[in-house]
Amino acid sequence: MPPSFHYDCLARDGAARLGRLHTAHGAIDTPAFMPVGTAATVKAMQPESVAATGAQILLGNTYHLMLRPGAERIERLGGLHRFMNWPGPILTDSGGFQVMSLAKLRKLDADGVTFQSHHDGSSHRLTPERSMQIQHCLDADITMAFDECTPFPATPAQAAESMRLSMRWAVRSKEAFVPRPGYGLFGIVQGGIYPDLRAESAAALQEIGFDGYAVGGLAVGEGQEAMFATLDVTVPLLPQDRPRYLMGVGRPSDIIGAVQRGIDMFDCVMPTRSGRTAQAFTRRGTVNLRNARHQDDPRPLEEGCSCPACQRYSRAYLHHLIRCEEILGAMLLTWHNLQHYQDLMRDLRAAIAAGRLGAFAAEAAATEALGDIPPLAG
Repeated sequence: MPPSFHYDCLARDGAARLGRLHTAHGAIDTPAFMPVGTAATVKAMQPESVAATGAQILLGNTYHLMLRPGAERIERLGGLHRFMNWPGPILTDSGGFQVMSLAKLRKLDADGVTFQSHHDGSSHRLTPERSMQIQHCLDADITMAFDECTPFPATPAQAAESMRLSMRWAVRSKEAFVPRPGYGLFGIVQGGIYPDLRAESAAALQEIGFDGYAVGGLAVGEGQEAMFATLDVTVPLLPQDRPRYLMGVGRPSDIIGAVQRGIDMFDCVMPTRSGRTAQAFTRRGTVNLRNARHQDDPRPLEEGCSCPACQRYSRAYLHHLIRCEEILGAMLLTWHNLQHYQDLMRDLRAAIAAGRLGAFAAEAAATEALGDIPPLAG
């Protein structure tokens, strides 16, 4: 019998929380970062390599898996965990982000969304009920309510209309979700950058009742200051005994600031996408391995990092792989970036436990501001 789906808060430091989320496929230590495995794979990584970085949960995507290879096919093959060889927890995005990002390929109405596949032009229908069905077929530990991710910028009237549509869809998502031990359904707070709309959305979702609460519609162009201001008014309105997830965020500084405001879970394509485009995250900022300054540099990418890129190879070799467009370059930098993000989450958890999150955040900001150290002359 799997454990019940529940969240334990183990320590606090201001608004920040150290916790553990229990699911059917294992526990997740929070604050947590979820690598993005949109199409049942974290690009350029084997599942065991992702686990080696410390990741405990992955994200999959309803829309993309609906198109290829098909949710029912994955169900027949034993569910997403078995299909992609990931035994740990999985969260699936409902397809709501694609309602915004694929605006040119979709038709939105009160009942749902009709998409034109970006692969072959075929037509597909997503409703709250169908999204819940697909995520059930995938066997997602955490199912996301189907919503419309409000674009930025949006007028108050546009943001209100979008948010209220999402709240109606949230009711239907809850009604269509099949409860079972160890599995949870998250509602998504919308409302753009408008505090009154965020408050209305948070209240509506709590009246419906969810196992966790996500903050959506941020990191879509509003900037860090507006994002933090929105979190400042939104997070205090969410239940204390449920996990909180900031969708699609982000940069390390975004994550640190959001943790300080009480967010528990994150996902973003940034570490994997950057790894495929020669960008590496380090404690002293980002490093572009494409730059010629690295071609004779024998140092590791980052001293003290446990990933294979840093333990076994030089900056000069990584630069060579990138310039030659060798697949190994993308693999090594992706591993490094995911390791960097998981190390950041581990350090954030330790800082909360020790009651020194403010000091950690200040040290991280100061160190990153120094930038990458150039190689010694001669």
